[in-house]
Amino acid sequence: MIRSERTRRTTVAVLHVLAVTAAYYAAGGLGLIREVSVHGAVVTPLWPPTGIALAALICLGPIAWPGIALGSLLVVATLSGSVTPSTFAVVAGNTLAPVCAYLILRRAGFRSELDRLRDGVMLVFLGALAGMAISATMGTGMLALNGKLPLSGFWPVWAAWWSGDAMGVLVVTPLLLVLRRLRMPRITDRWVEASALLIVAVTVSLVATRSSLAVMYLVFPVLIWAALRFQLAGSAPCALLVSVLAAVAGTQGVGPFEGRSVLHVMVNLAVLNGCVALTALLLAAVVTEQSNIRHRIERACEELAEVVDHLTPGKATAAWPSRPEDELDTH
Repeated sequence: MIRSERTRRTTVAVLHVLAVTAAYYAAGGLGLIREVSVHGAVVTPLWPPTGIALAALICLGPIAWPGIALGSLLVVATLSGSVTPSTFAVVAGNTLAPVCAYLILRRAGFRSELDRLRDGVMLVFLGALAGMAISATMGTGMLALNGKLPLSGFWPVWAAWWSGDAMGVLVVTPLLLVLRRLRMPRITDRWVEASALLIVAVTVSLVATRSSLAVMYLVFPVLIWAALRFQLAGSAPCALLVSVLAAVAGTQGVGPFEGRSVLHVMVNLAVLNGCVALTALLLAAVVTEQSNIRHRIERACEELAEVVDHLTPGKATAAWPSRPEDELDTH
């Protein structure tokens, strides 16, 4: 019995690792579709594997790190066409970054429900901005040590690497945490509103990222609508949609990115995607926290009303049996 239970746990752990590896590798392939070259280094404005890696660690725990390492190894080996000592350094950075981010978040009391403002702030500053500096530093540093990157290009490549990894966490991780606990709602009028939100989000995002006019700010009312009405379940997919369409437009050099240099496009994409992710994540967290507080207050009021009902004079007298000496006093 003990042996079979141990075998079952080992099998489940191996399946989890393989699933993380497959998801990381598939997301890496999708991210490389929109790759750009900065001083000869291949970077992307949005790197989804970092978001998958951190979400896997939050959901599965430290057991997910071998899948992250193996998936990163497959992606880097496919990209470079060979496996060298520098490959393992880049893989180590890609693995350490989400692992350190996960450990910092766990130490800080992060909750995967993202139902508090502090959880959103921790994911932004500790999980994304601070944690992903590790992978950017190790990857860019290895390129510089190998002579594949001139020293003058260190900081531009570092900034592009870091922003791509950070955007992956800000855009992908919240969506995966929402999908983890998503339940199909009952058929209500909110389906109509959700459908309208989807249509408006796609239309506005396409116009904002494809038009030559400076109308990128049009996406923010849509994000606010999604966060206020559907919390993170609505704002996270909208943020992903806007970030993906903006990255596609930026790498194609169309719309507001037409005629811009690669560095200019990367900076604009980093600022836009960062503002989109912050708006979607933090506003949804605030709305969810306020909603939870209101529900707790309502429950407390209901419990207080029940206590008051039990303590009313008539019910209190009826609730307690009369004493024998009281019956003697009445005669």
